Amino acid sequence: MIEKGATIAEPKGKLGVLLVGLGAVSTTFIAGVEAIKKGLAKPIGSLTQMGTIRLGKRTDGRSPLIKDFVPLADLKDLVFGTWDIFEENAYDAAMHAGVLEKELLVRLKPQLSKVKPMAAVFDQEYVKRLSGTNVKKGKTKMDLARQLMADMAEFKKKNRCSRMVMVWCASTEVFIKHPVHKTLESFEQAMRDNHKAIAPSMIYAYVALKSGVGFANGAPNLTVDIPAMRELAEKQKLPLCGKDFKTGQTLMKTMIAPGLKSRMLGLNGWYSTNILGNRDGEVLDDPGSFKTKEESKLSVLDYILQPEKYPDLYGHYTHLVKINYYPPRGDNKEGWDNIDIFGWLGYPMQIKIDFLCRDSILAAPIVLDLALFMDLAQRTGMRGIQEWLSFYFKSPMCAPKLYPEHDLFIQLMKLKNTLRHLRGEELITHLGLEYYD
Repeated sequence: MIEKGATIAEPKGKLGVLLVGLGAVSTTFIAGVEAIKKGLAKPIGSLTQMGTIRLGKRTDGRSPLIKDFVPLADLKDLVFGTWDIFEENAYDAAMHAGVLEKELLVRLKPQLSKVKPMAAVFDQEYVKRLSGTNVKKGKTKMDLARQLMADMAEFKKKNRCSRMVMVWCASTEVFIKHPVHKTLESFEQAMRDNHKAIAPSMIYAYVALKSGVGFANGAPNLTVDIPAMRELAEKQKLPLCGKDFKTGQTLMKTMIAPGLKSRMLGLNGWYSTNILGNRDGEVLDDPGSFKTKEESKLSVLDYILQPEKYPDLYGHYTHLVKINYYPPRGDNKEGWDNIDIFGWLGYPMQIKIDFLCRDSILAAPIVLDLALFMDLAQRTGMRGIQEWLSFYFKSPMCAPKLYPEHDLFIQLMKLKNTLRHLRGEELITHLGLEYYD
């Protein structure tokens, strides 16, 4: 429990942002930060950089930028480290990803070329559609963990970082649950035994926490949604958050579904299909990886609509999600939704959405915000699951006894109220009766 008006250590020195995966999301994030630092672009989509926070009454006129309200690391103090199964540096990887214009990348080439990926921990059983040569070798998964720890220590020393955070930006792994995940003791023994149920993403999370670094999970993998990792985070007094960056179609669902529910409009069915052609689409073409993503995407509506409480409105709706790999589309994903609703006296209506989005453009500012907020959490002494960061995830983590909050607007209120609490400001309830006394 963090007390109101908590003591927050100042963000002095360099912040190392360690990214697992140097694909479209990571390169778009790194290039974006470098472009913003050079004055070539604005940080559009970033709450930490462009968002404001109201303090006190509406009549007080106090709405500073979030970055001026809480002590966040400055963009000029960010340094980037990565692991990837391919040896391309950030410039070549960004060119290959094809998200950003080549003219912009050429202007950023000196900065991007310096970001070279360390050899990754990888197991093709977990990501069947990818293979690469920049991969670590080790007798056991604990051996691989020690190699990652050495990477982190070397990176921190070389770049003179005072602090670090780690964000998983790599591919979706095959869905897995196993009894060895139940305790930290059984998890560590499984690593020493080279157990097949220890996924690469879990090794990264374990290494981050053992090294005193908070971990944010940007994929739907169950990386830190296991008792062993929560136990380790509490033991190390470090923050965790996840999972699965909220972009594209699910972002739309968490905007629209709360609106339907607030007006008590019923739902008969919600059919969602996606086409995308980047590396993520290729990975999700594998049924095992798709199951992990499907678990994340399907849970949203049930939690928002609460069919058990509103059986007449949401007790029998059909929810289908499809993802199709279509190479010509590249990173420009299309999310198409057909929503069958009903209103007064049961009369049917329809909503159709065709969201032509750019997946990595939506994800990049999420990576930035999570890196800065996780660093803030570490400097404040916040530990364990950071539910206030649910705003950024499709399938947000929460305490085992709770259900996750998926409503985007409630999530934003939770985030801003957490910041107000940390700075000793009154929470905003939006009751507003005091204006009419």
